[in-house]
Amino acid sequence: MSLQPHHDGSATYVPEQEPALGQTVPVFVRVPAGAGVRQVHVRTTGDGEPHFAEAVVDRTEGGDVWWRADVEVRNPVSNYRFLLDGAAGARWLNAAGLADHDVPDHGDFKLVSYAPPPAWARDAVIYQIFPDRFARSAAAAGRTAPDWAIPCDWDTPVIGRGPETPRQFYGGDLDGITERLDHLDRLGVNTVYLTPIFPARSNHRYDAASFDTVDPLLGGDAALARLADAVHARGWRLLGDITSNHTGDAHQWFTAAVSDVHAPERELYYFDVAGGSDYESWCGVKSLPKLNWGSAELRRRFATAEDSLLRRWLRPPYALDGWRVDVANMTGRRGADAYTHEVARLLREVVADTRADALLLAEHGHDHTGDLDRDGWHGTMNYVGFTDPVWSWLRRGDGTVPNFLGTPGGVRRRDAGAVLATMNTYRSLISWRSYAHSWQLLGSHDSARIRTVVGDAARQEVAAGLLATMPGTPVIFAGDELGLTGDNGEGSRTPMPWHRPERWDERTFAAYRSLLALRRTEPALRHGGLRWVHADADTLVFLREAPTGAVLVLARRAPGTPVRLTGLPAGENLYGGAPALNPGAALLPGDGPTLQVWRLA
Repeated sequence: MSLQPHHDGSATYVPEQEPALGQTVPVFVRVPAGAGVRQVHVRTTGDGEPHFAEAVVDRTEGGDVWWRADVEVRNPVSNYRFLLDGAAGARWLNAAGLADHDVPDHGDFKLVSYAPPPAWARDAVIYQIFPDRFARSAAAAGRTAPDWAIPCDWDTPVIGRGPETPRQFYGGDLDGITERLDHLDRLGVNTVYLTPIFPARSNHRYDAASFDTVDPLLGGDAALARLADAVHARGWRLLGDITSNHTGDAHQWFTAAVSDVHAPERELYYFDVAGGSDYESWCGVKSLPKLNWGSAELRRRFATAEDSLLRRWLRPPYALDGWRVDVANMTGRRGADAYTHEVARLLREVVADTRADALLLAEHGHDHTGDLDRDGWHGTMNYVGFTDPVWSWLRRGDGTVPNFLGTPGGVRRRDAGAVLATMNTYRSLISWRSYAHSWQLLGSHDSARIRTVVGDAARQEVAAGLLATMPGTPVIFAGDELGLTGDNGEGSRTPMPWHRPERWDERTFAAYRSLLALRRTEPALRHGGLRWVHADADTLVFLREAPTGAVLVLARRAPGTPVRLTGLPAGENLYGGAPALNPGAALLPGDGPTLQVWRLA
């Protein structure tokens, strides 16, 4: 193991995980005794002014010296870093790692005093469901397909590309989901996330025609109440999906705005000029007119009113446990308008006022780091800091694998060093709290499926292993656990093959089930820090450390040279079947692809 000083925001290094403004909290930095560090200072920037305080040795343990310093939570987000002096000269240690040159403050560690995300979120394992494609109850057969739809049998192939993709209608409904919760229980998830359920003119329903009712094609309001009751009876959580950036062009707000230039709804959108007919829309798609958050009336209807859509669905009988906010990164941004953080703060305030334990999670397809760590979104969908790097490391070797946002050339194949650099870059620019509460996912209804990206079950198992063992909230897109395929977002919206068990990859299901069970039983995998101990082109090795214990994880994409680590205690293999680790010097296996997990003594 390399002799590198380490600190992260987990409880091992920051025992006070919910600091209050004005509180002084201890922070610890772990320095290997052989690193030659003789003095440590902590640098803070309270009120924008740099301040240095000398750290003291707290204890020596297992060949490591633990230094302690006190940090005042002077501001709602308080930065700090460490200055290490010794044989290697003066070096900074911040969230981006060690540096022997001066570095900007945006990579510093952060203490956040805003109210924390709900406690249950740290233990959540989320299952994402696209309702039209998950399951149909018997009642679905009696519903007439709408005029916009192309009715499909459950075995009809998904088109995947072209103008008909949003019109394919399979007729999945909410009671169908309720009837299949035993499958989710077998898998080991505890939170259900539904993509939109409001009436619309597409199968994806991101073009809401109303926020006041559940689409009758899904069974209506009563079906949502039944699903919520069934989910909550298991002790699970249920999350909804809301579009704060736009509505559909059939939405009653928009049709009123179009029909009368003097209508109060006119200010809810961006029309070109007074009386004009053109309007701003999501990415130029005219069926998705963009909402104008400069409007006080929009803020009232969407959020602050007692009967607002944000509040209504958080209350009984539905009692949603929170919202995933669609294209949150675009919400409130348009030309000179920059309302994004105002909106995030407003939505969080309203959600917390309505349900103190509700989650507010942002979709963000690219650099999310500037939108977190304030009093808005609790976290993000971490495509750039997890999905894309995992894809690029494990992707199949031939052909083009599409990137989530369509980067020319698709996903480039990269070695572990580049993957680790990507992960660390994005992680270092947000607080540990935001990182640990963001969603880690291998794909979604908007991307290719992980099986298509990596090409085989063995590499998917490695990907699922990273999902289950790294910090953050694991999210599984329905069907990934069966090995379903799809090469883009539309093509991945595959009906679940309940009646075709021969299509199930039982090995993949068993791997997901075992990995999620491991995450449930090992506190370090849910609450521990993250310390990288080895990386080569085909190998990643890291520790998850918590006050209750530590876990070592080996991920390999291909066979290679066994990895020798020194200074470890004995370790019992929990997953993968490799031998136990001997204390002192451990030899990690060179076979691959493989995912191995050990609990350290």
